[in-house]
Amino acid sequence: MTPDGGPSLRIAVVGLTGTGKSTCASLVEEYARVKGLTHARIKLAKPLYDLQEQVYRAAGAVLGEGAQDQVLMEALAGAMRRIRPDSLAADFTARLAGTDARLVVNDDLRDPHVDAPALRGQGFRVLRVTCDEDLRRKRLAGRGDLSHADGSTREIDLITPDAVIDNSRDLDTYRSAVHTLLGSWL
Repeated sequence: MTPDGGPSLRIAVVGLTGTGKSTCASLVEEYARVKGLTHARIKLAKPLYDLQEQVYRAAGAVLGEGAQDQVLMEALAGAMRRIRPDSLAADFTARLAGTDARLVVNDDLRDPHVDAPALRGQGFRVLRVTCDEDLRRKRLAGRGDLSHADGSTREIDLITPDAVIDNSRDLDTYRSAVHTLLGSWL
């Protein structure tokens, strides 16, 4: 329940890069707007995005809007977890405490050992997004990412989902599946 007494829903979207996690989060936000629900998208990896920007700036290199250097991001995550294993989860939890949104979505959960239990402890349900492998590779080829890496998702199957949606068809089919699931969860 939210402070106003309404039902709340927290969703962590998981899946391999290119399956449509961010699109799913956008569809969740779309659903919230249609239903008149307050909503927030909170990134677990926000500190990594911030550090990625600083590294590129320090290197005198241009980082395009929304671009990801996944190799760098994995290295940064590894360094932060080496220093303090719960650093990303603790930062996320602190930012989560600052929202009273009725519907909260996260679309970058990858770690099954520390981060997933932390999000579960905060009441998150896990939605796994899948798609055809050839389609996933095609989507990745069309993105503006500076590098691709799947190392951070090699243990994604250790995160047990509450639901699975396949995103191998068109956007309208995907939207319908996401909205139907959200309706059943609220």
